[in-house]
Amino acid sequence: MKKPQISLIITTYNRPDALAVVIKSALDQMDLPDEIIVADDGSGEETRKVVEQFRPISPVPLIHCWHEDLGFRLAAIRNRAIAMARFEYIVMIDGDIVLPRHFIKSHRKHARPGYFIQGSRVMLGDKLTHRVISTHQYDISVFSLGIKSSRFNALYIPFLSGYISYPVTSWQKVRGCNQAYWRDDVIKINGFNEDFIGWGREDSEFMVRMQNAGIKCLKVKMEAYGYHLYHPESCRKMEQKNHDILEEAIRNKSVRCTNGISKYLVNTKI
Repeated sequence: MKKPQISLIITTYNRPDALAVVIKSALDQMDLPDEIIVADDGSGEETRKVVEQFRPISPVPLIHCWHEDLGFRLAAIRNRAIAMARFEYIVMIDGDIVLPRHFIKSHRKHARPGYFIQGSRVMLGDKLTHRVISTHQYDISVFSLGIKSSRFNALYIPFLSGYISYPVTSWQKVRGCNQAYWRDDVIKINGFNEDFIGWGREDSEFMVRMQNAGIKCLKVKMEAYGYHLYHPESCRKMEQKNHDILEEAIRNKSVRCTNGISKYLVNTKI
């Protein structure tokens, strides 16, 4: 199978110091993405400056996709960025996921029709996060001091990855901070559900609809992982309301959401 062209989407909100390290790591890939889109959920001027700082040195298009800050609207900015993407395969990460040099190569290797990919993350502690952000150095391994959890996710053993990666069917196992999917599959289910406001269950509901559409989830191990910079836990006041939306999708065996990506595709070739 021909390896796909990749649009790397980095979601962010008012954390320009972390975003700078993440973009740097994206440009330091041994196998570059074909474009990078920063999906910005209403950040201030400092985030725009970070994108502008890297644009002249980026060997691939570096695009800033922004909308007004009207509260936590991650689903909407994800949909806008995916609608804007020019390539067939989407790799999406949070703006605090620093990438080892093999990250894009690994995702491109594991792309296959009928699947979307769930990558792993290595949780960094506060002190190691501060060092990474202040020095822009991210030479992290399974042996590094300052890893908070999921240390063995930092094992990079490509020849074993295909044997120990496994299908995931439970929505509890999905994490939107490091995923990849075919753009056409996302459009098929009408993207992310913009009824979700605030943190919680958005990625789970997305997975439910993908699986209802016949698209399976593959959990990749020993490749395609990222280093998750420390941050305080997000506000969870909308978690119950969002869980109700998830339960409705499960109950109705939903494939498409109503309030999704279609509104951004009016003038976009798909």
